[in-house]
Amino acid sequence: MNIQDLKGAEGATKAPKRVGRGIGSGTGKTSTRGHKGQWARSGGGVRPNFEGGQMPLTRRIPKRGFNNKRFAHDYTAVNIGALNVFDNGAVVNAEALMSKGIISDVAAYGLKIMGDGELKKKLTVQAKKFTKSAKEAIEKAGGKIEVL
Repeated sequence: MNIQDLKGAEGATKAPKRVGRGIGSGTGKTSTRGHKGQWARSGGGVRPNFEGGQMPLTRRIPKRGFNNKRFAHDYTAVNIGALNVFDNGAVVNAEALMSKGIISDVAAYGLKIMGDGELKKKLTVQAKKFTKSAKEAIEKAGGKIEVL
């Protein structure tokens, strides 16, 4: 058996409709396009979103919001409540968080510690950024922060 001998199952393929092959074919003359008009012409039709000259829906509805993707700084955020898995006196950084399975990877701008939750351990936390509440909570628990 060679590759050129392979065929699809019976009825798996359907012959394309051959239009414009004479009146006897049933699809001759206008070739299923009807009589005259924009859709009967070669290259005819309108672009997507065209509503016949009426102001399109996408332009009638006001624009909302703001997208700062171009200048946004992407950080991997970790709440202080998640840091209770470490032992007292431990140094917590991105590598330590990955080894414990708290984060899977570090974003382009590094690690940011957020203030949600309650910290019960005395830790040294190393990160690029800290929220005000996270700093207060770490220092209140007797730990230190190190901005990288």
